[in-house]
Amino acid sequence: MTAETLILVGGLWLDAPAWNDVVTELASKDRHAVPVALPVKPADTLGDQVAAVLAAVDAAPGRSVVVGHSAACSLAWLAADARPDRVAKVALIGGFPAADGAKYADFFEVEDGLMPFPGWTPFEGPDAADLDGPARQAFEAAAVTVPEGVARGVVHLGDERRYDVPVALICPEFTPDQAREWIAGGDIPELARVKNLDLIDIDSGHWPMLTQPLALARILAAL
Repeated sequence: MTAETLILVGGLWLDAPAWNDVVTELASKDRHAVPVALPVKPADTLGDQVAAVLAAVDAAPGRSVVVGHSAACSLAWLAADARPDRVAKVALIGGFPAADGAKYADFFEVEDGLMPFPGWTPFEGPDAADLDGPARQAFEAAAVTVPEGVARGVVHLGDERRYDVPVALICPEFTPDQAREWIAGGDIPELARVKNLDLIDIDSGHWPMLTQPLALARILAAL
């Protein structure tokens, strides 16, 4: 039986090459991975990014595991909502799916229709503790701005079969126990309704594809 394709969707400011080390390691484990190049032109919208993820799902032979990182956990969940029969599993790294009707990622200041990387101040602490000076400089150099139509786009969910799709929540800068508390407390309503939820710890900051690609690849290969 052929293993499902892993479809990798990066969070804010990341482009597809951010997954290069993970893809290489997955290939050594005979797992095929497809990093999605999300549309980031100024006029692009959340709908355009969802369409890019769905195009990868539709192009894959058989079913896929859709991996979302940070804000893109919502993109992965939207794929499960739109293609519950084509998505075998959703893996969420360092983030949670937004609820129906919520804005996708209206977190930081928008300038001239774009949301640039805001610098490291908002991420000081566990998020960026494992990124040294050169790694931070490389991140900033590669960072892509997020169109306003993406950041402030509204999440629309409609097919309750999404709750039948198994979910793996990979916990980098927070622990599985913390995630369980948030879910139990009603802070993550979408995950509270998932019927098959696994929580997996990884010892990293918010960007394990950059700082712990081998460990992340091992986790993803086992899904």
